[in-house]
Amino acid sequence: MRIDILTLFPEMCCEVLRESVIGRARERGCVEINCRNIRDYTLDKHNRVDDSPYGGGTGMIMQVQPIYDCYESLCRDTGTRPHLIYLTPQGKTLTQRRVVELSKLDNIALLCGHYEGIDERVIEEIVDEEISIGDFVLTGGELAACIIADSVVRIIPGAIGDEASALTDSFQDNLLAPPVYTRPAEFRGWRVPDVLLSGNFAEIAKWQDNEAYERTKRLRPDLLNE
Repeated sequence: MRIDILTLFPEMCCEVLRESVIGRARERGCVEINCRNIRDYTLDKHNRVDDSPYGGGTGMIMQVQPIYDCYESLCRDTGTRPHLIYLTPQGKTLTQRRVVELSKLDNIALLCGHYEGIDERVIEEIVDEEISIGDFVLTGGELAACIIADSVVRIIPGAIGDEASALTDSFQDNLLAPPVYTRPAEFRGWRVPDVLLSGNFAEIAKWQDNEAYERTKRLRPDLLNE
């Protein structure tokens, strides 16, 4: 799989995406991740990529030309048109189900906005999908892009040493993960549930399923209605 990030601050993404699971997945060749600086494609002699909005208003808007030329350059280099995702509060909220779907694509491109947004013509003409990571506002799309990249990469085959681990994550079956424990079996009088120490894997599995359901019902009942 290949992930391309179109951004004004490539260093922000590069630092995050070379560490931990993603860094190891890149080393193994499970995924290729590239960052492109939108500013490299501006035609403005002062390297500006933004301007004031038509019709008045506060803030600045990212211009269509640098973004379009950056994406077109990516398309020429790859010989295809990657699925372009714009990270924006107005997008559909990211879910694990959508993460799984994205992980099956050959190439996605993540467009990071800044300032008061991007020229609407970018959204109308070249953006395939708009995604939000929640009902809050960030300074730019870079952190959201890293979150999407992380969530997608970790379920690509080979990215995690224990692939079964990713399959038991929260939200995989619209359920939160059950409680987990490790050594010591008792700490300050707080004991691990006896069933987990029993060695009866059928009973353990039954306990985990029940705990996952009860936790979801208590903390995220909305998931049970999907």
